[in-house]
Amino acid sequence: MASKLNRRTFLGAAASSAFAPYVFGSSAKASDESPKIAGFDKTQTDYDPLQEWRPYTDRKLRVGLVGYGVCQFSAEFYFQNHPNVEVVAVSDLFPDRCAALAQRVKCEKTYPSLEEMVKDDSIEAIFVATDAPSHARHCVLCLEHGKHVCHAVPVHYGQPEEGEKLLECVKKNRGLKYAMFETSAFHDDVFAMEKIYAAGGFGKLIYVEGEYNHTMAPGAPSIGSYGEWRGNGAPLWYPTHASAYYVTVTHKRFLNVSCQGINPLRDPNPKPNRCGNTFIAEVALLHTEEGGLARMMYSESYGTYLENGRVRGEIGGFDATYRPLEQGYVGTEEGQAIVNSLGNSIRKPALPPGVEPGGHGGSHGYLCNDFVDAVLKDQEPRVGIIDALNMTTLGYYAHLSATKDGELMTLPEYTL
Repeated sequence: MASKLNRRTFLGAAASSAFAPYVFGSSAKASDESPKIAGFDKTQTDYDPLQEWRPYTDRKLRVGLVGYGVCQFSAEFYFQNHPNVEVVAVSDLFPDRCAALAQRVKCEKTYPSLEEMVKDDSIEAIFVATDAPSHARHCVLCLEHGKHVCHAVPVHYGQPEEGEKLLECVKKNRGLKYAMFETSAFHDDVFAMEKIYAAGGFGKLIYVEGEYNHTMAPGAPSIGSYGEWRGNGAPLWYPTHASAYYVTVTHKRFLNVSCQGINPLRDPNPKPNRCGNTFIAEVALLHTEEGGLARMMYSESYGTYLENGRVRGEIGGFDATYRPLEQGYVGTEEGQAIVNSLGNSIRKPALPPGVEPGGHGGSHGYLCNDFVDAVLKDQEPRVGIIDALNMTTLGYYAHLSATKDGELMTLPEYTL
């Protein structure tokens, strides 16, 4: 007998918000007139007001912020508003951007580069919001200079060897915290799914989907980016908003992948970009560690922005895409009983005063607070290095599979 989670545990749905529209083929060129970035709008998010944030220390983590490009990401996660953070320095390669960032977060100390900022002994932790191809290298630099580090997604951009170097660096610096700020990890539905999965409310997952789809009008320009990296990658090199719907829910990995890609339908023979890619969409089919199947996709098309997914298990499933989130769970009587026993623990707690949920489904403030807690409470962040790599590297092999007409590719296993 199937039943639905009918208690009103959610106030609003935000999981369908999406990230910026990227153009991966070479038919569109980067433009100074960047389109509006989707996903940055502040959306409703669910939280349990009874899980009130309470001060636990007077200590302030001394943080440096680097990167203030098109997304202005380093100021979008509310470090400057957190009661247990002092932003002591900022950096950007472009002086005007560096000055704007300093003004935005009310910080007087600036550096012309991360390479200079990491030498500042007053900085304890750094948030890296630089270009995606530099994330792993920049995180290594921070760790090697004794800094805790967190960064925007993904770990690497089609460079699995860079991710492996970062993993080795994390292993050598066990006393430092590393976190990837994958926004889907704090989507209302993913937060609930992780709690339900851990409690056994799904059983083993038989089938999982993760979708990263955004509207792209024909001929629309891509967002500007440092070195034009956004226009010179492959669709599933940026997979984490989708793959989080398995990895963050289960903290398990994918075993192998087969993938197909398509060229622009209006231009079936486009000129390859710098990495040789012509695809605008890729769909990957994967086997999971627990024996199930998963479908992960990136699509550049017209329609509703999607940054979401769903799971189907042995005794229950969750899909909040086409229904109110409070009705997302459907399960057997056994599964329903497990979910009922969890009560409001499947809802996010309240944030510290001054820290807003922010964009990407109300995740920004939660990722900041999670990292601060990880450092000050000496606990593991929500997305550590193993989950980060398992969410990211599948995309490199998925694209490789797509170039080989779906050849099955074995995925690496990462361990600490």
